[in-house]
Amino acid sequence: MGDPKRRRRKYETPKKPWDMQILQLELRYLGEYGLRNKRELWKHKTQLSRIRAIARGLLAQSPEVRIKAEMVLLNKLKRIGLLSESATLDHVLDLTLEDILNRRLQTFVYKLGLAKTIHQARQFITHGHIMVNSRVVRVPSYIVKSGEENTICYASDSPFNDSKHPIRTSIEAVHVTSKMEEVSKELETSEEI
Repeated sequence: MGDPKRRRRKYETPKKPWDMQILQLELRYLGEYGLRNKRELWKHKTQLSRIRAIARGLLAQSPEVRIKAEMVLLNKLKRIGLLSESATLDHVLDLTLEDILNRRLQTFVYKLGLAKTIHQARQFITHGHIMVNSRVVRVPSYIVKSGEENTICYASDSPFNDSKHPIRTSIEAVHVTSKMEEVSKELETSEEI
């Protein structure tokens, strides 16, 4: 059972903590996805490694035994949104850390244009300004399930729900200019070809 004051870790640390490539990769993920610290990254890495370990274990079993367990695993990953409907067990082994990090609520809030930066998205979530499926979610690492992407919006009691709020107008202006920059880059690359 264990001591309730000393909770068990939900992550595994890297085997080579001072490897320069691992440190640089972790810092890139921290900045790109707005993670608070490396523990959040390690939790998602551990989650991915456990999913992949289950898939490897199922591949080693006989076909009669693995069919039911395979369907349970695939349905769970499809519900989360990590796999498509036509995915097989081999696709589970192809999952990367980015796939899980892209399903975080913090990433969705930023990509939907509800915040200027990924760090502001985290702040909006923890302060209770974001709703998913008409309920306030205060956890930035919440994994958005498939079908919930369209239900992410500002909370009804949030001041950002007003379209004339000064911060919201500046957020929309930032996202409009970034969209225009993306379109101009695409036009430049198409002209080069």
